[in-house]
Amino acid sequence: MKDPHDIIIRPVLSEKSYDEMPDKRYTFIVDPRANKTEIKKAVEVIFGVKVQSVNTLRQLGKLKRVGAHTGRKPSFKKAYVKLTAESKEIEFFEGMAQ
Repeated sequence: MKDPHDIIIRPVLSEKSYDEMPDKRYTFIVDPRANKTEIKKAVEVIFGVKVQSVNTLRQLGKLKRVGAHTGRKPSFKKAYVKLTAESKEIEFFEGMAQ
């Protein structure tokens, strides 16, 4: 089994993710090779919560130009994690959402 800390790379801290926190919905950047089951188990182990559902999407890196040269920023995979109603909230986000 993979280490849960290798699956969850970092949280996404944006206006949209802050707006979804009261509904117990959190957003993470995850390993592109991880599937929904692995993501669910990793969040449950790391944060000690109960996950109801996981939705994932792959985001293509943005095009960037420097003079005449074009390139791409790295692509990544995002996971939207919905916790169960009786689950506690993730403390890591508590201080940031206020």
